[in-house]
Formats: sequence, structure tokens, C-alpha cells
Amino acid sequence: MARREFRFEPQDAGKRLDKALAGRLDGFSRGRIQQMIAESRVQLNGTIEINAAKKLAGNEAVILDEPPPVAATPVPQAIPLTILHEDAHLIVIDKPAGLVVHPAAGHETGTLVNALLAHCGESLSGINGVLRPGIVHRLDKDTSGVMVVAKSDRAHRGLAEQFADHGRTGPLDRAYRAICWGAFERKAGCIDAAIARSRQNREKMVVSRAEEARFAITHYQVLDESAGEARAVASLVSCRLETGRTHQIRVHLAHIGHPLLGDALYGSGFRTREPLLAPGARSALANLARQALHAELLAFEHPVTGEEMRFETKPPPDFMALERELFGP
Repeated sequence: MARREFRFEPQDAGKRLDKALAGRLDGFSRGRIQQMIAESRVQLNGTIEINAAKKLAGNEAVILDEPPPVAATPVPQAIPLTILHEDAHLIVIDKPAGLVVHPAAGHETGTLVNALLAHCGESLSGINGVLRPGIVHRLDKDTSGVMVVAKSDRAHRGLAEQFADHGRTGPLDRAYRAICWGAFERKAGCIDAAIARSRQNREKMVVSRAEEARFAITHYQVLDESAGEARAVASLVSCRLETGRTHQIRVHLAHIGHPLLGDALYGSGFRTREPLLAPGARSALANLARQALHAELLAFEHPVTGEEMRFETKPPPDFMALERELFGP
């Protein structure tokens, strides 16, 4: 990662941040600059700024953390995949935990896209004229479960429309299985809280009322609680998404005081509760070594045939081991 430091000129007063940066940075498109701003890579006078439209006062000190370049074309890699369905237009997989979806800085290879390029080969008919898989939604690296990926431009457009609609007018449905800290006061509810990228930590999302925050809605239902003398140490929860923001379930559950077990980013303050777990559960959580979240259901309308499709998968063995230790068989 390269760091650039400079100062805007007094005559930059009143300019948008992205436009002013475009005038100072050769070889960067405005879209790429906006992406770097959204990724919290730009500081003004020592404070991270994630609003590309921010009007400058002029003379601000700028720090830009430029990410290393990523290869323009991901390389095909023979990575094993668990395929639930495949046809000429799309492929549905059960993504394992630990698999990054798309190449990015630090993960240029070994991703789902690399695996799909190798698996699909010439069956990819192209997305926007390029032979590549069409990613319409993502799962975090350490979240397992069902994903659909487009193989054709027509499928990509149709699936993208369904995910943008979030199931309001169509059959799109997404359900996640989560193990959270603590007992819920209400056994079912709706978390309606906008989400934005943290200005202190660009790897983290936060509930926010800032102008750039995007509305986010998660519905939850408690399925079970761990046994305990007073209040449950952990709860098994089903979550359904009405929107699809980055880290949405993790952020929302942490916001209401019930972060996921094993979530080092959003639940680090709850590690002091681990001694409250029975020895078997502590061992299972250590073996899991990630957030306890699994995308167990994905339903959608086939973008070409119109068929309603529904896929469900069980969590991987390490997740199920923790679930059994906490809630029984």
C-alpha cells in the first residue's frame, strides 16, 4: 500500500472532494477515486472522510492510502466447489467458510471468482461483454452458505433486479442461521438501522445517522437458548434480510447487544463471556475460529425460465458442533 500526502490549494474551496482529487491524481478515474473514498482511504486534516461529495474549505491536508493494484483479469484456478445447481445461465453453490468471493487487495487469487472461471470455462457467455461470472450478492469470507452467481448477461441483469428489490415484489428470500451472545428480551423483532462505513476503521461498518448511511432492515427470530442458571449465555437465531448491506447481520445484532459468537470484529468485547460457556462449547467455539453465521436459505425466480428456485443447506460440521454443545442435539 502506498501513502500519498499533500495539501489542497486555497482555490480548491467549494470543490467536491472527488473532483478535487481527480485533478491532483494522474491515472485515476473518478469512479476509482470515489471507491477509495468509500473504502475510508482518504483523510482530510487527520480525519477519515467517506463522503465523495464533501465540499472543500481549501488548504486541507490530505492523506491517501492507495491500495496495491489488483490484476485486471482474475486467473482461473481449480478450487473444489460444492454445486447445488447449474444451468446455462446461473450456478448455485454452497460456499465454504474461508473462501473470499471476489479478488481484492490481499486476496488476488484463491477466490470464488477464480474457482468459477476454472469450473465454468467456455460456458460463461459474458457479463457486459466480458467472460466472467456475475456476482450479484456476496457472503463474507468467514460466512458459509448458499450463493447464486450469473453465467450470462441476461441472468446477471435479472438476478441484480431481484436483489435490488430485496424480495418486496418477488420471491427472493434469504435466511441465515446465527449463534449470538445473550438472551433476547423479544423472541422476534425487526432491526431497522442505517449502516455506514466506520470513519475510524475502514474494515468495519457501523450503525449511523450520517448522510451517507444506507437504510438496512433485518428481521430475527429466536429459535433456541442455551441452558443456564439465570439468563441464557447464547441464543440460536434465524435472520431474514430485507436489505443486503455489507456485514448487515453482524452489525445489527451487535447494535442490539447480541453479537455473533466468534466475531472478532464486532464482538471482541464479549470474549470475557467465553468462560461462562461449558467446556465443550468453549472448545467448539475455539475450533470454529470465526463468526457463527451460515446462509442456510436462498430462494429466487430463475431470471430466464421464470421458475421459482429454492435452496437450503445445513451449516458445516464445526458450526453444528458448537450448536449441539450449546443447544443439544
